[in-house]
Amino acid sequence: MYDSRLTYNIHMLTKKLADGTVHKLPDDMRKAILADKKMLAMWEDITPLARNEWICWTITCAKPETRAKHIVVMRDKMHKGERRPCCWVGCIHRGDKAISPSVMWALSRRSKSGRA
Repeated sequence: MYDSRLTYNIHMLTKKLADGTVHKLPDDMRKAILADKKMLAMWEDITPLARNEWICWTITCAKPETRAKHIVVMRDKMHKGERRPCCWVGCIHRGDKAISPSVMWALSRRSKSGRA
């Protein structure tokens, strides 16, 4: 007996998702995106730079539980139609643009307070 859900699930497990401009999509984010049709549609629709922002926002968390929370928040925001993480300085790993003075100031304040 043929079960189309099985074919769909196998296809989704092997589906290649696009990375960001700097960062590769990590497995935990990939699994979350593939498990949610609305997230998947959004991921495939946003720009490579927007994908990079989501990845960087998630992978730069110091604690695993914070990273897991970011994935849940990403899902909620994408369900609301938000295409990028809000209230975040942006990816500091990009080589195509310099870090702005305001972001450098914010980063220096973080390191002085003991949060890296």
